[in-house]
Amino acid sequence: MALFKLNVNKRAYQADVEGDTPLLWVLRDSLGLVGTKYGCGIAQCGACTVHLDGKAVRSCVLPVSAIGTGKVTTIEGLSEKGDHPVQKAWDEVDVAQCGYCQAGQIMTAAALLKEKPKPTEDEIVSGMSGNVCRCGTYHRIREAVKVAASKTN
Repeated sequence: MALFKLNVNKRAYQADVEGDTPLLWVLRDSLGLVGTKYGCGIAQCGACTVHLDGKAVRSCVLPVSAIGTGKVTTIEGLSEKGDHPVQKAWDEVDVAQCGYCQAGQIMTAAALLKEKPKPTEDEIVSGMSGNVCRCGTYHRIREAVKVAASKTN
């Protein structure tokens, strides 16, 4: 085991884990941040998406040893009051059905809009394509991304 110093949601944490432990399990089991979900374990579904230095990454396959001094943001740290434009748009459009994939969807959408504040329909489809929603709410997800984009500068 090794002691890893992590910056998660603008707070300093320490985790005494093996270096190859996926960030997902450090977040959930060591730090108690359970908003990030386990979906597939092979970076194919997007449920585990978090931000590393503002970029969307799959925490289920990212070893904690690869974080270094990077800044991790989870769904819990996206906004203090749940009022990030994407979170507000998700509520406005009533995206969630079962809700399991939504943290990963929201984190992917937030990273997309940070990179492309006014994405085209094709850019939204492409940017969100790596996230699976078993309930099939893709049309509402795309609509919420458009709503969020319309309300950001």
